Amino acid sequence: MAKIDKTSRSVPDVIHAGIYYGPTSLKTELCLKGKRMMYDVCQKQGIPYRNCKKWILAQDEQQHEQLDKTHKFTKSIGVPTHFISLTEATAREPDVLARNAVLESPSTGIIDSHTYMTYLESDFQSKGGDLACHTKVVAVEPLASGSQGYQIQTTSPSGEESSITAESLINSAGLAAVPLSNSILPHDRYMKPYYAKGSYYSYAAAHPKPTTLIYPAPSTGAAGLGTHLTMDMTGSIRFGPDVEWVDDPNDLSVNEERLSPALDEIKTYLPSINREKVHLDYAGVRPKLGKGSAVARGKGDGFSDFYIKKEEGFEGFINLLGIESPGLTSSLAIADMVEDLLYK
Repeated sequence: MAKIDKTSRSVPDVIHAGIYYGPTSLKTELCLKGKRMMYDVCQKQGIPYRNCKKWILAQDEQQHEQLDKTHKFTKSIGVPTHFISLTEATAREPDVLARNAVLESPSTGIIDSHTYMTYLESDFQSKGGDLACHTKVVAVEPLASGSQGYQIQTTSPSGEESSITAESLINSAGLAAVPLSNSILPHDRYMKPYYAKGSYYSYAAAHPKPTTLIYPAPSTGAAGLGTHLTMDMTGSIRFGPDVEWVDDPNDLSVNEERLSPALDEIKTYLPSINREKVHLDYAGVRPKLGKGSAVARGKGDGFSDFYIKKEEGFEGFINLLGIESPGLTSSLAIADMVEDLLYK
């Protein structure tokens, strides 16, 4: 059973390098493996992508120290990064302002995520998979603790009810994954879902238009990586996401009050931006397992890892919870891990 929701529809099209998530996390392990797999499948299947690189900018000495730590960490896990001079940065991206330092990630890229998901859908169906779109799971009943499978009750948009029995159950329901898990597991194993809405901003002018992904140095303890500059395969740039905690995972409204502070942050690294040409575009919601830091900095930072686990006492039940960024980059590696949990 597959579920495509607002998480995948609004996902940024970035192939992440894997530099933010600490030495031992699943996010690091699966992002590094998934990145290699994603570039490989793009080349073999003709999926549009571009290895456009990423810059992380330091505007003061304190941020420079953070970039030094990031560079040291990436060397320890075998991810290439290097500092470039401010002179070189200005020559390559004259509209980008970096006052102190620029750390380049050469393995970061972008992908046409919709073509990628279309490929996965086609591959899934060609191997005998059935895809039930616009179908809501309303109840899951473990039969003899899963040893006899799982009875899954669903409804269609027209209200038609149906039921299937599956030998195994993989909960990869994105924003609905924690509530679905809580409906199956005993109360003492419940988890709390957190929903981080992120607004994205479009840019309607032809200039400036960098060709490199631009990220501000991440703030300590922040739940996101700052309002950064990304682009799509056409070269159109956009900014975001920011972080706004919401209670409703279906809240995709864009908030005009978010625009002004986002513009202030964008101006710190792209000062020639035309503020009048930046507009609220859309919002997406990330499924999180806490409100801690998006960057793993050590004990006590509140960093939340992916939760990918074969649930004890429920045969054939695998939970995938908190699959936020770098979920797209990690997706093929996550699939490999799930296969191993089920069959090895």
